[in-house]
Amino acid sequence: MIEIKNLSIHMGDFFLKNLNLTIQDKEYFVLLGPSGAGKTVFLECLAGLHNIKNGEIWIDDQNVTGSSPEERNVGYVPQDYVLFPFLNVAENIQFGLKRQKYTKTGIRERMMKLADILGIDHLLKRGIQNLSGGEKQRVALARALATNPRILLLDEPLSALDVQTSTYLRMELRRIHQELGVTTIHVTHNHLEAEELADRMAIISRGEIVQVGNPRDIFFNPQNEAVADFIGSPNILDCSSCRQLVPGLIEVDCSGMPVVVPHDENNIMKIAISPRDIYVSDVLPPGPSVNRYKGSISGIDINTTIAKLVVKTGFNEIKAEIPASLAQEMGLVTGKEVYLILKLRRLRVLENPAIDNHS
Repeated sequence: MIEIKNLSIHMGDFFLKNLNLTIQDKEYFVLLGPSGAGKTVFLECLAGLHNIKNGEIWIDDQNVTGSSPEERNVGYVPQDYVLFPFLNVAENIQFGLKRQKYTKTGIRERMMKLADILGIDHLLKRGIQNLSGGEKQRVALARALATNPRILLLDEPLSALDVQTSTYLRMELRRIHQELGVTTIHVTHNHLEAEELADRMAIISRGEIVQVGNPRDIFFNPQNEAVADFIGSPNILDCSSCRQLVPGLIEVDCSGMPVVVPHDENNIMKIAISPRDIYVSDVLPPGPSVNRYKGSISGIDINTTIAKLVVKTGFNEIKAEIPASLAQEMGLVTGKEVYLILKLRRLRVLENPAIDNHS
């Protein structure tokens, strides 16, 4: 378990201010925030890379505030991976093991186990310069995990990867965490990454933790304007009734607006969707009519990059965000009729705990 107590530090333009946080043993914890919020400085403090004068860091009831990185037994994967270009994959993974004086047999066994878990056993003799971004990420993970650390720190580990590779590696990170059970702290600015990976997460803004909870709690109950702005001020709709269409799909009634949601139970209390996950068109879109609605623009705010819309459809007002160039191309103005499509896989569900479908 990790306990951060009243941690404050100032590093040029980056700082942490009176930060208090508890991270549970074997938890996958995500620190989510915009660039410059202090995420990397936080990881570097945990890794022992800064001299801390204000506050304390405790790991498993031990005060490690003044301990060296080696004494903390922490695995750290920085944003650019920092693999040794003069060593091949196997040698990179073995580096920390050799420094800790593992036996030759122990080094090989540990390397082969991690290479198997991470699916890189076919890369062991390959040079670092001959790896793809996803392969480098896996090698960096193997190197960080090689010495069996108590804690794994990941700094924006997927930010340099293409969408397909990033999506795949999110699933792999979750699988690896479940298999090895190491306490993991993952920092990112990507909302989807945080939601899919986190047991719990914290929102950090200007060096301060502004909310902690599981992803669903934070999305449905942002505690202040800073959190709401960062997660995109989601649309939250109250549900009055539910009915199962087919196994795995539920239709909910949101003030006369039928919404189809991927869910297994008839216990949905609220649904939410980010304005960024709503498709807007000024003509009838092709395809099925599921989660497609006609409405009129009741509010519009266009800046240099983003157009923020409020669309009246039935008894609901739905917020949507689209590129400003697209809004201008469609000639969107107050009163204009548009079509909305809510992306099925981006709908979040808040269940009613008072309804037990299994009783």
